[in-house]
Amino acid sequence: MLKTLKSAERLFLLIKKQIPFTVCSVSKGKPLNEIQRLINDDPRSWLNAISIWKNLLELDAKKEKLSDTDFKSLKRKLEKNEVIDAKKFKIEQAQEREENRECQLEKQLEEKLEQRDFPAERGMFQEFQNDAENSADNHNQEDLTFRVSCRCSGTIGKAFTAQAVGRVMGIALRKQFGWKANLRNPDLEIFIHLNDIYSVVGIPVFRVPLASRAYIRTAGLRSTIAWAMASLAEIKAGAFVLDPMCGLGTILLEAAKEWPDVYYVGADVSDSQLIGAGDNLEAAGLKDKIELLKVSVIELPLPSESVDVIISDIPFGKKFKLGKDIKSILQEMEREI
Repeated sequence: MLKTLKSAERLFLLIKKQIPFTVCSVSKGKPLNEIQRLINDDPRSWLNAISIWKNLLELDAKKEKLSDTDFKSLKRKLEKNEVIDAKKFKIEQAQEREENRECQLEKQLEEKLEQRDFPAERGMFQEFQNDAENSADNHNQEDLTFRVSCRCSGTIGKAFTAQAVGRVMGIALRKQFGWKANLRNPDLEIFIHLNDIYSVVGIPVFRVPLASRAYIRTAGLRSTIAWAMASLAEIKAGAFVLDPMCGLGTILLEAAKEWPDVYYVGADVSDSQLIGAGDNLEAAGLKDKIELLKVSVIELPLPSESVDVIISDIPFGKKFKLGKDIKSILQEMEREI
């Protein structure tokens, strides 16, 4: 269910949320002590969250080796749901077994969440939560490595840097739980966001943000924004959708994934952009759904009133000097729709 959220950037297991810290102009040490108290005053909430996170990974580890019967059953389920074909699934599983244990567990967990019945998953997650609350102390936490990612804004952002807050949090975590810091490849990422509205600490559920689509090889416009733009366009089956300045094709990709029974056309004058868009279409398996044209936005070879929907991230700013051309661009769009 979580993996299907198209507009979500990142998802977190919440450890703690509370009122914002007050920054005193006389002593800056007090807010830093309060930040340490996020850990020291309630270590149980940390252990519970870590236990839930571990249980989600360990569940999949137990089912890492599928028997032939299990594989055939899973194969039929995959074919029925049209998630992925069995051959591709088997190849992906073989490749994942060659990767390190942590990445393997996370990827398999995401696949299982996509394939399971949602009510069953909800019940299972509740079971995990109960287990975590009852047996958090039984988990060996000392072998974990971690890093802290901070974001500070507002008043506290003016008083402290994210690095300073991260350093304080890191020291407190090492003293409280015995974890070891690892900035490059940690087991666990701790996210802390401090601003004038709240102080919040959490653990990312997935290592890779949901905004990083697996089917986009070369990133262009942020995929969550592209999906939002497409969703606002009210695309209907059988429509003709045009992006006259498609770039790497992100908007069309998001639209085609969500509304497949539509004819999509993307146009651009840049060879490099069109090559990147073509690579993205091939990676997403959408080459037969989206047609790409090398043509100027003001010289589109389309008859008037032939397009149902136009969606485009129109270039702007110092990097793109449209100048007076913007009037011609908008007139051409108006002619086609």
